[in-house]
Amino acid sequence: MWYNSNGFWNDAPQSPKYKMNTASARKQEMAWMQQIGVKGIKVDFFGGDKQETMKLYEDILADANTFGLTVIFHGCTIPRGWERMYPNYAGSEAVLASENLIFGQHANDNEAFNASLHPFIRNAIGSMDFGPVLLNKRHNKKNDGGTIRKTTETFQLATAILFQNPVQNFGITPNNLSDVAPHVIDFMKNVPTTWDNTVFLDGYPGKYCVLARRHGDAWYIAAINAETTEKTIDISLPMLSGTEVTLYSDAGDRSPQIKQLKLNKTKQLKLKLLPGGANVIVAK
Repeated sequence: MWYNSNGFWNDAPQSPKYKMNTASARKQEMAWMQQIGVKGIKVDFFGGDKQETMKLYEDILADANTFGLTVIFHGCTIPRGWERMYPNYAGSEAVLASENLIFGQHANDNEAFNASLHPFIRNAIGSMDFGPVLLNKRHNKKNDGGTIRKTTETFQLATAILFQNPVQNFGITPNNLSDVAPHVIDFMKNVPTTWDNTVFLDGYPGKYCVLARRHGDAWYIAAINAETTEKTIDISLPMLSGTEVTLYSDAGDRSPQIKQLKLNKTKQLKLKLLPGGANVIVAK
């Protein structure tokens, strides 16, 4: 459930209002949420890094933990080690997240560039609630107007790996369940949100990034191209125990495709990355 943080620092009109800024109101609301089975909250619109605001973050986390609620912060400061202090802390936005792709075309024109920065900068310091995987080609509810996505569907899938948050709020709309390739939806059903290991394979901020993450015995490797020209790269995957991988990639017309590949003895792959495109590899 979404909440406005409210208080004297905040005149945002969105409701519910004045449920999170005082201890009495917060505990009453959280007790009600616990009673009806709510599992988590996203609290938005925080007013800077003032001492009283930083205290509010921890007060919300502490009270929510008492009532068994997971917490995500939105419109907020960068995380400050809260994942080690509060077991119910999931993540923070603290980035120009996916909603900006809907608000303006400039964000879409620079989506691939910005995405290639986040693993090196923002996400390196803690969980990032970006809201990845926007599959509409036009960013409105009916996929027929608004801003235009410049990246491929495979690029969007790659952001589910590239951007780490233990609760991923995918930016899809109901029509995506029937108008995108079935393997795209199947990928989203199965991609993990927590990782046991992360390995940087290759990349440069603003140009491209190849990142491998492991969940259990399964590896997910995301490779994105942030530049305006096609890129071919060689990657080595010595961490894989098997020789067969599933490759999600972009066809010549930028449509998503999937195929099975056999690795050679050196466990190396040559990847072709279209501008604003990506490859995703899933393997054990």
